[in-house]
Amino acid sequence: MIKLTIDGKQLEVFEDTSILKAAEKAGIWIPTMCHCDYIEPYGVCRLCSVEVVKGKRSRIVTACNYPVREGLTVRTNSERVKWIRKIIMELMLSRWPNVPAVKEMAEQLGISKPRFESKEKDEAEDACILCGMCVNVCNDLVGKGVLGFSKMGIEREVVLPYNERSEECIACGACAYVCPTKHIKVKSLEYERGAIQDWSLASKTAIYVPTMQAVPRVPTIDEASCINKQTGGCKACQTYCEPGAINYDMKDEEIEVEVGQILITTGYQLMDLTKMPQFGYGRLDNVYSSLDFEHMLNSTGPTNGTIQCKDGSVPRAVGIIHCIGSRDENYHKYCSRVCCMYALKFAHLIKDRTTAEVYQFYIDMRAFGKGYEEFYKRLLDEGVNMIRGKVGEVTECRVDGEKPFLKVACEDTLIGKFREIPLDMVILCPAIESNADSSDLKKIFSISQSPDKFFLERHPKLDPMSTMTDGIFIAGCAQGPKDIPDSVAQASGAAAKILSLISVGEVAVDPIKAEIVEERCSGCRICNNLCPYGAISYIDEKKISFINDMLCKGCGTCVAACPSSVITGKGFTDAQIMAEIEGLLAI
Repeated sequence: MIKLTIDGKQLEVFEDTSILKAAEKAGIWIPTMCHCDYIEPYGVCRLCSVEVVKGKRSRIVTACNYPVREGLTVRTNSERVKWIRKIIMELMLSRWPNVPAVKEMAEQLGISKPRFESKEKDEAEDACILCGMCVNVCNDLVGKGVLGFSKMGIEREVVLPYNERSEECIACGACAYVCPTKHIKVKSLEYERGAIQDWSLASKTAIYVPTMQAVPRVPTIDEASCINKQTGGCKACQTYCEPGAINYDMKDEEIEVEVGQILITTGYQLMDLTKMPQFGYGRLDNVYSSLDFEHMLNSTGPTNGTIQCKDGSVPRAVGIIHCIGSRDENYHKYCSRVCCMYALKFAHLIKDRTTAEVYQFYIDMRAFGKGYEEFYKRLLDEGVNMIRGKVGEVTECRVDGEKPFLKVACEDTLIGKFREIPLDMVILCPAIESNADSSDLKKIFSISQSPDKFFLERHPKLDPMSTMTDGIFIAGCAQGPKDIPDSVAQASGAAAKILSLISVGEVAVDPIKAEIVEERCSGCRICNNLCPYGAISYIDEKKISFINDMLCKGCGTCVAACPSSVITGKGFTDAQIMAEIEGLLAI
């Protein structure tokens, strides 16, 4: 530990600590416009100049990169230091008079107007002040060296190599993050209109907590955005993590666990709304999916729960369109079940938080649950406009150069007319689909899918939790679209079934199975591919097929297909059937 004195305060800090950091620990402010904790300080702005006294010697140094020494005395606000800072700040203010960061620093140093007039004045509010932090962060932290300085003296500027966009740039945004004047901006080269995700999910770093309600609530690293994963540099989060919980070398692991029963609760995914371009999702501003709008309503979301358009204004009229892709012969014939009620919830919250007019465009209002019909009537009393009929398209219109608005063309079957409704915001209620990997899971667990691609239950009414494969159960939207109460009830029922089998200890197996006469099997493997339950495997050592009694359901497919007739059904062999017939005839 090093002992020193700063402005009369006795301090004890670690060796190699800079004067700037030591002063921060003592609560002493030293101005700087080129310092960032992520990069090596180099004191280019000179505003952090301080006077250090060692014995009889006194000199001016930059506090950000000058390490402390034993017995050092530092003066951060002497007359000499004040004069230096004033000159530097006046020069900066004369050259960049409208930059908020410069004006704010000048005000803190008591300077309102410079005494000099710069010949290279840049009056832009986001002018580059040549602090060089972007250059340093790209070189030292990111490890790419895309940015650099060009020219000398007052003509100095930050440039890209040959003033052209570099392929080496990974668009990490580190330069824009450290830029004190926001001169550097990260801009997507993709089509920007209607870019929902960038706005609705808000900006986030490469390491972040997915949501405030995440379980477990721990940060995760987005490998596609992490600088370390792309260049091997940065590691800022590891430096600041005191418990040392960040390990960049961790790899995904596959762990095999032996279990007796499996409950499949894979959930669902929302339909890709870009497949229906007539509604403008991803193409028009202020057209959101239900999940986008749900995130906006959340108090921990990008707008802190405030309902607003992309330009920050409060919408005057909002339209909610039901059944996007549901009950549609071209996409999904089934009803997604949950859309009507969460659309009504959206309408209620919009009415509660804004003065906007709300329009519900629906085919049929399916308020089937407990208290649902009452909630629907409550929305009618609140003044929500209900339009029964399908929406044809959503377009963008502009009148006399005013701000553009959205126009919804629809059919109102209740009054028998075609209508066009002007709106500021449109919320789409997409269809619920089975997950994209459900077909792969079907093969893994030897279960079936219904035509709508959801997993097929053993019986839709008497046994909606079980599948045709013993020990494999389904619950929630893995079986079909359903609301939260139904998902909870089905999951509870499936858990009870699993526990009932565990408590028994032994499970009775249906005796109706297929069996192979090993001595006569030719190993043709025809049965292996035909078994719908994956119960037949091939034994390489014996060159024969083998039937797993626990997986076999005795359907007889393999019995009928075997060209050698060596597969028979237990209890249904030719000899047994003939004996039964002889017994009946003998009576």
